[in-house]
Amino acid sequence: MADATNSSTGPQPKPWIEAIHAYVPGRSAGADGRKLIKLSANENPLGTSPEALAARAEAAAPSLYPDPGCAPLRAALGKLHGIDPARIVMGAGSDELLNLAAQGYAGPGDEVVYVRYGFSVYDIAARRCGATPVIAPDADYGSDVDAMLTLVNERTRVVFIANPNNPTGSYLPRGEVTRLHAALPSDVLLVIDQAYGEYVAPQDEDGAMALAAVHDNVLVTRTFSKIYGLAGERIGWATGAPHLIATLNRIRLPFNVSNNGQALALAALDDQQFVEMSRLHNQTERARFAERVAALGNHGLRPLPSEANFVLILFEGALCAEQAYEGLMQAGYIVRWLPGQGLPQALRVTIGTREQMDAIADALAAMAQSAAKAPAK
Repeated sequence: MADATNSSTGPQPKPWIEAIHAYVPGRSAGADGRKLIKLSANENPLGTSPEALAARAEAAAPSLYPDPGCAPLRAALGKLHGIDPARIVMGAGSDELLNLAAQGYAGPGDEVVYVRYGFSVYDIAARRCGATPVIAPDADYGSDVDAMLTLVNERTRVVFIANPNNPTGSYLPRGEVTRLHAALPSDVLLVIDQAYGEYVAPQDEDGAMALAAVHDNVLVTRTFSKIYGLAGERIGWATGAPHLIATLNRIRLPFNVSNNGQALALAALDDQQFVEMSRLHNQTERARFAERVAALGNHGLRPLPSEANFVLILFEGALCAEQAYEGLMQAGYIVRWLPGQGLPQALRVTIGTREQMDAIADALAAMAQSAAKAPAK
């Protein structure tokens, strides 16, 4: 295997590139290669809309380039959300668009602000363009508007916020999102990452789309990877003022959404019944699972409130997160242990089927009780 360290004589990467820790995706197998039930990547347990799957046959031939502007897909998104399609740009997942937002508006000498325990791509996006990431303190693992605003200064160019937040599941209500935007200078771009936005009940939405519709410095990103069940197709989108969309269009990859992806996404948008079914399933099973984990509070397990399709569990007793992680793998399940994101005391568990969530809750209860009975070391 080739040595991954830098050559002493060959081309040298920029120092800010060397500082990047590559994104680590959720695993789907144990250390021994055994396939496990994967609840580590926040995928939709109901799969994909049957209408979307049927659209594969109608996709353009793979020998042809896709529509570079995704015009029909942007029109459908505009119709569904009440947005001018000219104010929408498509991406290879919302990850591409998050990186483009930083690249378009920040660089060496600039600062990018986000909250501790925010999505790990924000750090990568900031460093990739040579900007300095600035991490605001959290409020019990959630976003703290005042802490973020305290760190905004003349060097700040971009502020990232995920709402709901990944990996903690925390959620800022409309009033707090509005307050954050109102306090930012007009030349600072506020990026509101709504990858899990469709899991929030419509009456509780955070008002980000409305802000993006009337202000010059708000960009909202969404994805088809989560509730639409199209993670493998890599389709994201963003909306904001025309000049923001023009900037992202200048620097995005050409033909960045495949023929297959565009066809499936169009059909998925037409099947809002599947979206609603996915939202209700998630709401029900998340509440059941969180209640069962909360019942283990006397053993030190604490589920954080979540508005996403996962629950972050803190392990503050005899059973530690790493032990629980290994124990769940032995039981046939893989979840997300997050020491690399400063959360060695936590596991993020994607909401799966009812049977899967009951099995994980049972396993956690058994492990917590066993750890409590074990003699102190």
